[in-house]
Amino acid sequence: MSGHRRAPVVFALAIVAVASLLPLSARCEDRFINVALVDPVQIFNHDVTIRGLRLNLIYGVNHGMYGLDLGLANRVTGEAKGLQYGFVNMVDGPFTGWQDGAVNLTKGKFTGLGTGVYNGFHDAEGLVWGFINVTDHMSGLQLGFVNYTRTLYGLQIGLLNIVKNKEKLPVLPIVNWSF
Repeated sequence: MSGHRRAPVVFALAIVAVASLLPLSARCEDRFINVALVDPVQIFNHDVTIRGLRLNLIYGVNHGMYGLDLGLANRVTGEAKGLQYGFVNMVDGPFTGWQDGAVNLTKGKFTGLGTGVYNGFHDAEGLVWGFINVTDHMSGLQLGFVNYTRTLYGLQIGLLNIVKNKEKLPVLPIVNWSF
């Protein structure tokens, strides 16, 4: 096996070795940095909150994330604040900041800027800009080719704009609004 092919395996083993040397009590506290190959092969386990930088080479999971979250697939099971940048970004709790990726999903309240091909947010406040934007509740601006929300306090701009609970003109091309 050449050195280039062994590098990911060696890296994964190094992460596991470093994490196994840490005392259990240290794994339950907030940490400044985390590096993950794929959960659970990451420096700190998924119950830890990261306040600083998280690098997810394939898929990383942590309870909380405050700061810069980079990777292929980023998941936070609690609250996240900061910049989440990856191919797929997922937050189970509330998110404040900027989510940028091909797919952005937030189950809790989303506050800030969401940019991606597909943005799926439960309760969004701010600017949601993508090819397809789907929210349950939107307060602010949805900008995309297809915009969908159940309730809107703001503006939608796109080819197809849908506000499901709007009594008059719930589906409009180019622009839709509700104030």
